[in-house]
Amino acid sequence: MAEQPGLIKNIIKKVVVGVVVGAMLVGVARALKFPPLFQIMFFTYAMLGTAVFILLDAPSVKPISGAKALVSLVVFYIVLSGVYIGGASLWPQYDPEDEKGKIEKLLKAKRAATEQGKAEELLARAKVLSDKADAIMQRLQAVGGSSVAEGPAGTDSSKPSGVPAAAGDLVALGKEQWELQECYNCHKLEGKGGKKRGPEMDNIGNLMKPEELKEKVLDPRSWMAEGFEKEYEKKKMPDKYKELMEEKEVDALVAFLSSLKNTSVNTPKPIKKK
Repeated sequence: MAEQPGLIKNIIKKVVVGVVVGAMLVGVARALKFPPLFQIMFFTYAMLGTAVFILLDAPSVKPISGAKALVSLVVFYIVLSGVYIGGASLWPQYDPEDEKGKIEKLLKAKRAATEQGKAEELLARAKVLSDKADAIMQRLQAVGGSSVAEGPAGTDSSKPSGVPAAAGDLVALGKEQWELQECYNCHKLEGKGGKKRGPEMDNIGNLMKPEELKEKVLDPRSWMAEGFEKEYEKKKMPDKYKELMEEKEVDALVAFLSSLKNTSVNTPKPIKKK
């Protein structure tokens, strides 16, 4: 009986040491910016090591033989296999095809960004030429050349050709960012997507200015949707886009969101938090 308190005291001591070591490993992993999953794994390994050291000091069991030994061995392997399989099923599963798809999405965005840079340059040149053409038309109108200023049939000379195209391209790129960043996982749009972690976005363009939308994307804690207090407190919207997205990608996404002005959808009212 005298060994019992000593054993319990030794177990408590080793558990405390294991928890301290696990906490240190988590602290180091967090300082090195390891993902939360790895932090949990490091702590789990520390506790498994603690369990091994506790078993080393555990008192030996009485020897058994015959059918009882066989039954004990089978039960031990069943329990061990159950724990191993059950524990492994809790970890995220790696799907090579899924990872390839994500890489392809990222590469597609970078290619699109390069092509967009060339397109923006061409659009800028087109706008300059359009402005010059408008200036010439105004001079012609001033000297009585209104018939010349009308331009070819079916065209609207009052609208520079480069501006609508540029705006349309930006919104289209923003829609690609919506798909690429998988915003539909939390937000519903046009009746599609969403898992009730975030509000519907169909009318967000009427509720938030572009600079407010950009602030929300880069700092999710800056705004909260009315009725989503619990989701806000649980930080359901990740704080990763300021690192994951380039500024022009954020601007494109904001342009797309600003274009969403469907008043028939009850998009929750944004509330300023910061």
